[in-house]
Amino acid sequence: MNLSVNIAGVTLKNPVTVASGTFGSGMEYGEFVDLNRLGAVTTKGVANVPWPGNATPRIAETCGGMMNAIGLQNPGLRVFKERDLKFLADYDTKIIVNVCGRSKEDYIDAVEQLADTNADLLEINISCPNVKEGGIAFGQNPKMAEEITAAVKKVAKQPVIMKLSPNVTDITEMARAVEAGGADAVSLINTLTGMKIDVERRTFAVANKTGGLSGPAIKPVAVRMVYQVANAIKLPIIGMGGIRTAEDALEFLMVGASAVAVGTANFVNPYATLEVIDGIAAYMGRHGIQDINELIGCVK
Repeated sequence: MNLSVNIAGVTLKNPVTVASGTFGSGMEYGEFVDLNRLGAVTTKGVANVPWPGNATPRIAETCGGMMNAIGLQNPGLRVFKERDLKFLADYDTKIIVNVCGRSKEDYIDAVEQLADTNADLLEINISCPNVKEGGIAFGQNPKMAEEITAAVKKVAKQPVIMKLSPNVTDITEMARAVEAGGADAVSLINTLTGMKIDVERRTFAVANKTGGLSGPAIKPVAVRMVYQVANAIKLPIIGMGGIRTAEDALEFLMVGASAVAVGTANFVNPYATLEVIDGIAAYMGRHGIQDINELIGCVK
């Protein structure tokens, strides 16, 4: 039985990775999850310099999901390369480094710093909904998305995945823009912008006022957007948004994703990724499917 998939020339042993920001770089999950079993580990977003993130409180539970407004807090690339990438080097899994920035120059600097590392793929986060500068404009403006993609591609030594925002009128317009800019793959969806009020305190539940909604509540939106993008561009897709089970993951694969990322589920079930991998294999066994690629895009 073949579970391996190809993302922009990089072979993943199975189609399951984690969503950036929900898994650290695997260090926190090592006692629960054999990282060698994952198709890839996607790291938390990292910038060329340290970012302090947003004020607290930064997380709020919602019905069917959660909201976060972390603001991409990260230690910067110097620490990340020395600590996170060194840690991941000991495992037989592909490494997808999520890169964030506030300007085109930030992204270029970060990507250049990653050129000589063990990163296999770069996921460029142009769509974080709770970072006020840079990201939101890049992620919602097709012209800027195409420009930043082209700028990153010019200096990147690894294949480039552009992470798309769902907070747009037409997701296919953004997908076509990054394809035109030279992207090697896309990932979607990032979180949906939401708001929650703490009625006892009569104020916002998160200090940022708005946050990114993730979890099961957003899955039908994510599946629809992955389907639309799969039918609009020719690039491989990593689908994400509310995946908890193998059945959830299979929905994304069947509408055209070549791989999937498990995110919020990791917080409530640290074994979620392994259960998804085993569940996909069990489904293939039950249905006599020898190659997972038979399932990718089978629903037209």
